[in-house]
Amino acid sequence: MSNVFGRIERATPPFAALAIAVVAVSTSAILVRFSTAPSIVKAFYRVLFTTLLLVPFAVVRHRDAFSRLTVRDWLVAGAGGVALAIHFASWFESLEFTSVAASVTIVQSQVLFVAIGASWLLAEHVTRRTIAGMALALVGIATLSIGDSLTGAVAGSAPLYGNALALVGAVCAAGYVLAGRSLRQRIPLIPYVIVVYSVCAIVLLALVLADGAALTDYPASEWLLFAGMAIGPGIFGHTVLNWALAHLESSVVSVSLLGEPIGSALLALLLGEVPSALTVVGGAVILLGITVTARA
Repeated sequence: MSNVFGRIERATPPFAALAIAVVAVSTSAILVRFSTAPSIVKAFYRVLFTTLLLVPFAVVRHRDAFSRLTVRDWLVAGAGGVALAIHFASWFESLEFTSVAASVTIVQSQVLFVAIGASWLLAEHVTRRTIAGMALALVGIATLSIGDSLTGAVAGSAPLYGNALALVGAVCAAGYVLAGRSLRQRIPLIPYVIVVYSVCAIVLLALVLADGAALTDYPASEWLLFAGMAIGPGIFGHTVLNWALAHLESSVVSVSLLGEPIGSALLALLLGEVPSALTVVGGAVILLGITVTARA
């Protein structure tokens, strides 16, 4: 079976895989919106099911990799898992209060916070172009939030609060990326994400129990949505994106993710969400800022 997986990887064109991944992650927000379960429950089952789907790959191809992890590796991966849990919890909740277009676009600003964190923690140089990109994105976030607050009919019940939650999700996503940056240079993809996702699922389960939300008694349609979140955005989305990083330049992968807000906004039309002019302008400025930052 290991040889089969190897042949599939070698036969897969990286750009084709990247295109599939962008389409898959674009479905995340719409699947979250279609589900009526509590946000924290949706986040928990997405991560849990994604982890369970990846375990067979870890057993078949990387069963010895876990024993080679050092205490520091476990601690850093665990920190990434905690950051990822907060990211999912805050972002899923943001979709309850603001528009899909706003939430997905703002959460993609994690690229900016990665640049800031890398300069502080990893001593990576921040250029003037990076600073300009961040400034553009911040202007875009402000414009988008103003547009949402003025058009509450399509922006959700509390757009400013929802946008703030999406921004928290972006910061935590950046923490997840920074925690894994050094580890992914030495640890294969599947063992790394198994550890991170497992910690993430445990943290989310604790939040579910603390919130008092029900873990069962959901109709079959909800379980199908939970599974869809894991298979689509989880496996074919983020996991394939991580695989693509081994075959394509990181700047190409980063810029390609700008397709997620566009795809999510188009799918949100199924919910009757037509973004206002200010939302479109703000989103475009954010994407421009992210592009400038990623290229820098």
